[in-house]
Amino acid sequence: MYPVQAEKKLRTWIRSHHLICSGSFFLFETVEYSTLERFTECMEAMGGVLLSVESVKKLWIGTHRQVVLYRAKVSLNTPDQSLRNYWSKYGSFYSRFDERG
Repeated sequence: MYPVQAEKKLRTWIRSHHLICSGSFFLFETVEYSTLERFTECMEAMGGVLLSVESVKKLWIGTHRQVVLYRAKVSLNTPDQSLRNYWSKYGSFYSRFDERG
């Protein structure tokens, strides 16, 4: 994947509140492991380093189905900071799976 394509996909995840910025790290939350793999691929294309992946909790979907919420923590050092500036304009401090936001 090229960095331009990766940044476009990351911006989509920022707008949908899957990807948030926390200090010098980016946190990505999803219920689909395949999406987590695509996120890792995008971050590696941008020069980022995956620090951890953890299963945070189980969420109920409907009355009979539970899914696992995954959270990935990534360090991304970009000299131009365009992704952080985009997050400050269109992002949120809470992910879409957070009860507070």
